Amino acid sequence: MHGITIARFYDEKREDFKLELLTESLESKREITTSDVNRPGLAFAGFVENFLHERVQVLGQTELLYLSTLPTEKRKEAIGRVFKFALPCIIVAKGLEAPLELLELGNQHSVPVLRTPLSTTPFIRDLTAYLDEVFAPRTVVHGSLVDVYGLGLLFTGRSSIGKSECALDLVERGHRLVADDVVNVIRRYGNFLIGISSEILRHRIEIRGLGIIDVRSIFGIRSVRLQKRIEVEVRLQDWNDADDYDRVGLEDRMTKILDVEIPIVTVPIVPGKNITVIAEVIALNHLVKIYGYHPAKEFNEKLMQAMHRRSLSDRGVSGDPE
Repeated sequence: MHGITIARFYDEKREDFKLELLTESLESKREITTSDVNRPGLAFAGFVENFLHERVQVLGQTELLYLSTLPTEKRKEAIGRVFKFALPCIIVAKGLEAPLELLELGNQHSVPVLRTPLSTTPFIRDLTAYLDEVFAPRTVVHGSLVDVYGLGLLFTGRSSIGKSECALDLVERGHRLVADDVVNVIRRYGNFLIGISSEILRHRIEIRGLGIIDVRSIFGIRSVRLQKRIEVEVRLQDWNDADDYDRVGLEDRMTKILDVEIPIVTVPIVPGKNITVIAEVIALNHLVKIYGYHPAKEFNEKLMQAMHRRSLSDRGVSGDPE
């Protein structure tokens, strides 16, 4: 399994977590391979049947208070019990003093021991959030991502079909560009997708015949954002008479990105069609669905009621001899 080294973790989060290295080296025999963490209190007490040694081990006040109650030999035995497993690292929270035996065994077994002044529970929450992002599934989508009325619309389709032009038109109408051409997609915990621009193309759009323009410089800081949740895919497609395009919208069609289902709307392209206004309506239509109102289903129900009333009326007329 892909993992990150303790050295990388230390470099990336040293300032945020105010990490301090207590052992001699950051070299570890095991990388961090999961976003989950573990508190080894039960292992210190002697129960190691389900000891989650592959996780980052976090020691809080409870674990260190327990160790301080043990005689020296018992304390060394308790700490040595967890070092029989291959650990990635141990982090002492709340700036507490680490037992000397912990540091000695850490150096002996190449298990870095770090310390943070952050309280245990907030630190575990922030550490888990960081590792969730590191290990989140990722992919790259060729398209444009725009925040339209607070909704993330991902425009896809063949090259040069007009995705970038549509995005630029939406920005000109007051919406916000997230990414163009290359959209980095991350699946976050909770099964939702976040779209982020590549570092090089951030805030920029390529328009054929014009070149690359800097959206933030032209339209201002309110015209861009760094990331946005992807909620609807808008697939731009050349018009084809043989295709059966949805004309009612009763069924919400879905697509999958990184195994997460999101709605997809296919928009056929013909000369003169105002894709920008259609994109705004797609966003607004999805928003009203979120609030429990489905226009197509409402129309269908009214149509069925009207047909039923017409049927009753016709029967009444045909059965009346006068």
